Amino acid sequence: MVAAYLGEIRKVFVGLGDLKQVFLTELKMFQSILLLLILLGSIPTPLLVHAQDDQSGFISIDCGIVEGSNYTDNRTTINYVSDAGFIDSGEIHNILEIYNSFSVDTQLTTLRSFPQNTRNCYTLKPTQGKGNRYLIRARFMYGNYDFKGQLPEFDVYLGPDYWDTMKFNSSSKSTYTEIIHVLSSDYIHVCLVNTGRGTPFVSAIELRLLANNMYKETDFGSLYLYARVNFGTTFSTVRYYKDKYDRLWDPINWANSTRLYTLDEVNSGLFTTIDPPSDVMNDAISPKYPQESLRLNWNPINATDRFFVYMHFAEIEILKKNQKREFNIYLNGNLSYGPFSPLNHTTTTIYSTEPEIASPTYMLLINKTKNSTLPPIINALELHILKQFPQKLTDDRDTAAIRSIKSIYSLTKHWQGDPCTPQEFVWDGLGCSYNDTGSPRIVLLNLSTSGLEGGIDPGFANLTMMHTLDLSNNNLTGLLPNFLSGLNSLNVLNLKGNNFVGPIPEGLLEKANKGLLSLSYDGESMGGPASSCEGNTCRNKKDNKIIVPVIAAVASFCVLMTAIAAIWVIKKQKTRGTRLEIRKQQYTYSEVQNMTDNFDVVIGKGGFGTVYHGYTGDTEVAVKMLSKSSLQGDKEFQAEAYLLLSVHHKNLISLVGYCNDESHKGIIYEYMPNGNLESHLFETSSSILNWEKRLQIACDAAHGLEYLHHGCKPPIVHRDIKCTNILLNETFQAKLADFGLSKAFPAEGGTHISTAVAGTPGYLDPEYYTSNRLTEKSDVYSFGVVLLVLVTGQPAITRYANDNIHICQLVNLKLAEGDINNIVDPRLQGEFDINSSWKAVELAMACVARTPSRRPTMNEVVMELNDCLVTERARQETKPKKLTGLMSLNMESTYDPNPI
Repeated sequence: MVAAYLGEIRKVFVGLGDLKQVFLTELKMFQSILLLLILLGSIPTPLLVHAQDDQSGFISIDCGIVEGSNYTDNRTTINYVSDAGFIDSGEIHNILEIYNSFSVDTQLTTLRSFPQNTRNCYTLKPTQGKGNRYLIRARFMYGNYDFKGQLPEFDVYLGPDYWDTMKFNSSSKSTYTEIIHVLSSDYIHVCLVNTGRGTPFVSAIELRLLANNMYKETDFGSLYLYARVNFGTTFSTVRYYKDKYDRLWDPINWANSTRLYTLDEVNSGLFTTIDPPSDVMNDAISPKYPQESLRLNWNPINATDRFFVYMHFAEIEILKKNQKREFNIYLNGNLSYGPFSPLNHTTTTIYSTEPEIASPTYMLLINKTKNSTLPPIINALELHILKQFPQKLTDDRDTAAIRSIKSIYSLTKHWQGDPCTPQEFVWDGLGCSYNDTGSPRIVLLNLSTSGLEGGIDPGFANLTMMHTLDLSNNNLTGLLPNFLSGLNSLNVLNLKGNNFVGPIPEGLLEKANKGLLSLSYDGESMGGPASSCEGNTCRNKKDNKIIVPVIAAVASFCVLMTAIAAIWVIKKQKTRGTRLEIRKQQYTYSEVQNMTDNFDVVIGKGGFGTVYHGYTGDTEVAVKMLSKSSLQGDKEFQAEAYLLLSVHHKNLISLVGYCNDESHKGIIYEYMPNGNLESHLFETSSSILNWEKRLQIACDAAHGLEYLHHGCKPPIVHRDIKCTNILLNETFQAKLADFGLSKAFPAEGGTHISTAVAGTPGYLDPEYYTSNRLTEKSDVYSFGVVLLVLVTGQPAITRYANDNIHICQLVNLKLAEGDINNIVDPRLQGEFDINSSWKAVELAMACVARTPSRRPTMNEVVMELNDCLVTERARQETKPKKLTGLMSLNMESTYDPNPI
């Protein structure tokens, strides 16, 4: 810790003596009378509003008040507005009247709750924009608004990054979370995330612009507020207007201390940039017994927390000539600063210039020096935890453009928060590009069948990195704008199913003729119905030249890339042969024999061979040995081993090692004690998976598949998703296994792989089976079948009389009856949430749609399943959670942290 204290300037008061003390006493009495009159309403409070009432850097949102309304708070004079303009989801409520007392701030009497969607986000756009330092605060009061009496728990995110977990000790007490953050974007997203432990809600959101020279320690990261306390008073929290930055200075009752106060103004002076208000600095504490030290203890929330400490000092007593106050400051036994004497009625801030070393507990010790005749004092203290927000937000230009498009077309999509981050919550219909150095950019926009009306808005031109734009099947009208030709990255444009008039811009036709753009629109040359333009008004003479050059160019490109890929593979095989090159996880055959006790315990069999139980040291493993009669063989063995060496995800089976010992080949995995998913389904299973566990397993498997599709470069198609290839560990966490048939997908821009059909009957995509065209949507189909099996407890193919019936047909027949109880596994005996079960069935049926383009992506599947899981867990919330405090130094005015 390095002090901000630069020098010492003392003001000497002489000639006042006892007269000054009498004056201070009388003035204190007058102040008390004045305060009483104010509380009784005898003096109008506007007389107390200072000239510093500048709220130009404030955004003050009262959540849950009527749309369009605003007001000025009587206590603080802060101007609050409705939250309706900052979010387009949620429900508004009032706290129960029993909790609405005189002491409760107006902003806490209303709230907005979010029973729908896993993640709901407020978006703020402050005038000053990125690069500025802001205090961001969210406030909460439960007040039993939902009549359930169940205190919720949920997470708060700042954009894509975790900020805090909100927990509540009482329905009648408010809480808040606060952070000091330098904006990397013009937009601020405050997101509430449902973690399955109650419905998220928020009472108020407050944004405060700070001066450029304040809290510059944000160079290390953001500053999460742990405590900001005002010593020497128990009267009330100090905030705006007394603090022009509207920081909340909470009073605290400190045991074994003496309170000091002055009615004089305490100046900020030259020795603080933090600028605590005079109303905080004009009181302080000192030890109850003058020879003792001041001790302040606190515990971190997490063991790795690193603190910034800000201590504020000012001498507020009139010292006589023979009196001296001097002390040293120690943190965890190490001298941080001293000897130090506070300045007379002038603030000095002593603070950390870099984060303190993490410690399981902290003790701040302030003790007098030998030369001091007076005990030490402290006026105020701030503790901040260093918090990193590493994820980059979408480029501001793209964010502004897509938000404008949402507004102009009044889109009802759940588009909230940052468009591209976090990746699991990318806006529906958007595709983004990511790199380590720059902000994510929007590269794909699919607004097909989105109810768009009117012309194509100029805002589309601002999505300069977009390579795919699908506006098909809307009610767009008017001329096609020329600015579409100026989108240099655009190579796919679908305009079918609209009502455009006039000719296609020359620039678009030219790009299409050169093979630079795949252009789709209504017209006779496309073989579709004539457009509403009548005759050939939407076409021109070059229309018939579009399709052939595009097809020819694409075909030539595919042939070229295939040839290059073949040459590369041949060269790699010549240099590599058929042996695995990575040897750090390789075992000999004799080592495998030892770890399996000479292949004593068989735990499974498949097309690859037999799976054995074994140990490496004390760790259980599963060893899959390739049999000589294997239907898969050496090629699949190589493929699976290499894939598992290169991909790592919590929902993919982990590779322990492999054996490639001449004629003996095997793969060694982590052991999954609960076997495969299929063994826990159907009537033959001895146990019944409840609905929540089924949804969790589906979520886990979907996350693993989503990682293969969207987290790997190039993307990977599994090709054999089925219940027996979903394994369960001791806690029933699901992991995908058996990657012998997996294929790397073409780089971005590719559409499919033409390959021999492989997979398992019942789970195999019929489109892939008939066309040999493998896509990511082939895996989506297989996953849809898995989801139907999970929901119904029926196998993928059931034998009826002399015929086989697929589970899709079975569910389709039952859907016509409109009773979800006839679809969900009857062994659950109705113990499931109706809404989540309907949503799961609808999602599964979307996954198994006959047309691949109508199937959702795995990103969308994950989001929908998360919603199902949250809904089911909310049903099970019947008792309030027992919450315990995390801090020994808390924000309540009467709390005593019991200093040593």
